Amino acid sequence: MTHPVSVDSMSPARFRRLTLVLGALSAFAPLSIDMYLPAFPRIVEDLHATPGAVQASLAVFLAGLAVGQLIYGPLSDRYGRRGPLIAGVLLYAVASALAALVTSVEQLIAVRLLQAMGGSAGMVIGRAMIRDLFDGRDAARVFSSLMLVVGLAPILAPILGGQLLVVAGWRAMFWVLTVIGLTAALAVWLGLEESLPAERRSGAGVGGMLRAWGALLRDRAFVAFTLSGGCVMAGLFAYITNSPMVLIEQHGVSPQLYGLIFGGNALGMVILSQVNVRLLRRFCETRILRVAVLAYAAGGAVLLAAAVTGAGGLAGLLAPLFVCIASIGCIMANGAASAMARAHSNAGGAAALMGVLQFVLGAGTGAAVGALDNGTAVPMAAVIAAMGLVTVALVRVAVASAAVTSAAR
Repeated sequence: MTHPVSVDSMSPARFRRLTLVLGALSAFAPLSIDMYLPAFPRIVEDLHATPGAVQASLAVFLAGLAVGQLIYGPLSDRYGRRGPLIAGVLLYAVASALAALVTSVEQLIAVRLLQAMGGSAGMVIGRAMIRDLFDGRDAARVFSSLMLVVGLAPILAPILGGQLLVVAGWRAMFWVLTVIGLTAALAVWLGLEESLPAERRSGAGVGGMLRAWGALLRDRAFVAFTLSGGCVMAGLFAYITNSPMVLIEQHGVSPQLYGLIFGGNALGMVILSQVNVRLLRRFCETRILRVAVLAYAAGGAVLLAAAVTGAGGLAGLLAPLFVCIASIGCIMANGAASAMARAHSNAGGAAALMGVLQFVLGAGTGAAVGALDNGTAVPMAAVIAAMGLVTVALVRVAVASAAVTSAAR
């Protein structure tokens, strides 16, 4: 396939196949995390482990996602996308099967690390393939379409995990993930073409990749677009980390109702991502991004005011939370497309750097919110509001820097 390609020039069937496969690969992380969370108490009991040891399997998984991206991104620049992608997905499937067979928590921690490193291939190589094939608003349209699949994962995974726990036990969850991994590998093999032809592959070794990363880190637009996505992710981590305590313990929401609220916010993110697809037919991705981050920042400010004053009670928190979470559907797609547009070569390495920077900022901030917990919604709301303001500033810097670069050329 030549570069770049217009979304409108692709057949609907081909576009659906591309977005479905890449979306499924990008959903590995939320599926692998959210599905087994309800099983923590059962795993502690069955493996005769401490709760902290089982929680360590989640921390190790998150670390593996970050490390794996740094490996698969440069590999895909050098050897093409399909080979490393299939290898990573197969590693994910094998590690998922091993997780179903573990007899100790130490074994679970080890295979969860392997599972994450395999699953990270889909995340990073998927972004690189989109950059290989599309530019500008077309890339943003594809990223938005992926959100339709990725956004459903956190809605469905806890439901599926809870049902599997009751019917077949926690090991069945990992067998399901094994089947998902094998199915995804087959889908890549049969339905995904190589997007990086041999003549465009990088022959650079480790030193060349480090120099390429250095150049990207000196690109103010790339860094600002990337960090804007990281700030939004930080707000999302703060919400995921603290919302159960705030809504269930502080406001007396039942676990069932909390699940509906969580799912409703995720559904809002999916809907906005699809609205973004239509908006991109009329407006450029950076224009939509600027409006979306203003909506996020406004929602964060209202959320903080409600948390501090108690105005509106539960509804006073839920309404601005919905605005913030839903707007992520526009922000992440347009921000990712704008950042990846700065990568004129080594798209895999750029996708890896972007993923790691965003992940570290998001996860680190989420952990800080947990440490600042004071039994109220204020820490969560303060982080979301602060991240909104920082994101607005970063997007302004990014758009201005990109305009200066374009004018210089």
